[in-house]
Amino acid sequence: MRTRPLKVALLGCGVVGSEVARIMTTHADDLAARIGAPVELAGVAVRRPDRVREGIDPALVTTDATALVKRGDIDVVVEVIGGIEPARTLITTAFECGASVVSANKALLAQDGAALHAVADEHGGDLYYEAAVAGAIPLIRPLRESLAGDKINRVMGIVNGTTNFILDKMDSTGAGYQEALDEATALGYAEADPTADVEGFDAAAKAAILAGIAFHTRVRLDDVYREGMAEVTAADFVSAREMGCTIKLLALCERAADGASVTARVHPAMIPLSHPLANVRGAYNAVFVESDAAGRLMFYGPGAGGAPTASAVLGDLVAVCRNRLSGATGPGESAYAALPVSPMGDVVTRYHISLDVADKPGVLAQVATVFAEHGVSIDTVRQQGKDGGAARSGEEAGSGGGASLVVVTHRASDAALGGTVEALRKLDTVRGVASIMRVEGE
Repeated sequence: MRTRPLKVALLGCGVVGSEVARIMTTHADDLAARIGAPVELAGVAVRRPDRVREGIDPALVTTDATALVKRGDIDVVVEVIGGIEPARTLITTAFECGASVVSANKALLAQDGAALHAVADEHGGDLYYEAAVAGAIPLIRPLRESLAGDKINRVMGIVNGTTNFILDKMDSTGAGYQEALDEATALGYAEADPTADVEGFDAAAKAAILAGIAFHTRVRLDDVYREGMAEVTAADFVSAREMGCTIKLLALCERAADGASVTARVHPAMIPLSHPLANVRGAYNAVFVESDAAGRLMFYGPGAGGAPTASAVLGDLVAVCRNRLSGATGPGESAYAALPVSPMGDVVTRYHISLDVADKPGVLAQVATVFAEHGVSIDTVRQQGKDGGAARSGEEAGSGGGASLVVVTHRASDAALGGTVEALRKLDTVRGVASIMRVEGE
């Protein structure tokens, strides 16, 4: 074993960073044995130096992150501060000064991953980021290494624990969205400002990263269609159960049937209760991968939290340190396919549409005509009158008052469905479109 230690600079010492420092200290001997050399925490860059950080030598703490990464003797920089700046500049500087980088920064990687990989390649450094997607779940490395010889066609997953907790609570208790969100906040699963989670920004960044790796194509955050979950209601879950489904906020990355393009999207969707993702409860994450040779694979586990995320960071740290000792680098960006990213309108799936309509004869015929005119084939129709009684497909619910009409389609393009809904809203007999939900995983 080499006696000279590999030196690590830690940028950020919050929930994740403090766990990284703790594990590096308490598991120092094991890490040294696995790597082949000791690993030394050489400095910790923070914004508030006066805060007590148990187990960290105060002499290592600095507010000058730039000076830390520029020291010249740093082998690996671990970045867990998040955000775009100063993280981007610090990572770039680290590469220019000869270090490799381990990051958990999903937002930065989704926006500027290609540029960071280019700088890493230019200076012979590694860029690893297992912790950027799905916390402790081994996912990035299996996609870019274990499945490197396979053709991945689809990646579909629950990649945000906060949203899964909220939707699971709505499903299991019948709670409304706000009630479930309030409970998630009280339990610490949701931030005081939950926008990044519930509006799908967090999941969209992860979808961009997953799509890029899975399809060997550069996919940026701007390429990902995003839809939040604030409009999901208890009534949607009732409808989902009637179809044998539940509702999840999904990140979906797909290769087109002809293989000529890819799509990446985040939105709520109904999935059958028989699908493995339907049984992912609480704040857990899971990602379902479909490939030509390996078939269907699912990766499951805690997707956030200090210790789980630190586990992923330390796994990358061991890999990068081993590369430093051998004089090699790991897999970089593999964007050789350079497939175009298709717009959301090209996505083909099934849809569940709930309409508030006038409860009188002829409504079903008018609605069916609109679907036919836009090339969207109807699978089933369910109409319920104001008395709560349901009518079978093709029957009218009654006359006068209002009714709820639920239409489930066969597969159609998102553009065709959008045109259909726009035309439905113009019908005098349609009082409103109560809900539109995609149906996935069948």
